[in-house]
Amino acid sequence: MGQLGLYMFFFLFLVGFIILSNMIRIVREYERGVIFRLGRLLPEPKGPGLILLIPMIDRMIKISLRTLAMDVPPQDVITKDNVSVKVNAVIFFRVMDPSKAVVEVEDYIYATSQLAQTTLRSVLGQSDLDELLSKREKINEQLQGILDRHTDPWGIKISTVEVKHVDLPQEMQRAIARQAEAERDRRAKVINAEGEYQASHRLADASKVIFDHPIALQLRYLQTLTEVASENNSTLIFPVPIDLFEPFIRARGRTAEPEKKE
Repeated sequence: MGQLGLYMFFFLFLVGFIILSNMIRIVREYERGVIFRLGRLLPEPKGPGLILLIPMIDRMIKISLRTLAMDVPPQDVITKDNVSVKVNAVIFFRVMDPSKAVVEVEDYIYATSQLAQTTLRSVLGQSDLDELLSKREKINEQLQGILDRHTDPWGIKISTVEVKHVDLPQEMQRAIARQAEAERDRRAKVINAEGEYQASHRLADASKVIFDHPIALQLRYLQTLTEVASENNSTLIFPVPIDLFEPFIRARGRTAEPEKKE
């Protein structure tokens, strides 16, 4: 009789331990427990801390409230100007309403991933290649707005969407490189022409000063001689003003006029 009582004690202890282990749940700080009682959802999620459940009646599902980073696989996209590219992205989201994340959708992580892939193809298919490469922030905001609007009934908040990489075909990369080179050449020519234009204006101003003050030409002449003499050259060049030849040109013109009259 004593041995039978011992067996009953161990049996009751085991049953009690199993019941107690099913009653007690610990929910971490970043988690919430969604409880179903006889299949019906309780109004408010429980946690964090120690949660007591009714065995065989209550069932709890833990939902993490931390921000999740999800990588969107590369998607084949045809842009508005008929360029085939591969684009991948990353989205950051978190659960704001644990009850909706459990009740409104079967697997909110899988559903968000599929929605992100289809939205990425849809939005980028309406954009040109230049817009895709240069207006990345605008596209990110558009993607974030669409995803956030569709996941709001699931109790999910899309915080950020970032397009990570755009894989272009080789021929398109070469075309873009040629376009960039042509653009740099155009800018170089424009800058050179602008410099010539500004230099011509400065030379015109200098000519007016020299015309009003002829002695300035002589000073410039002496300065040029100083600069030439400072170099170690075997040949010395003396710039001669054209005004020095003007009397000879006039004298030759006067001698040539009588010959024309004869």
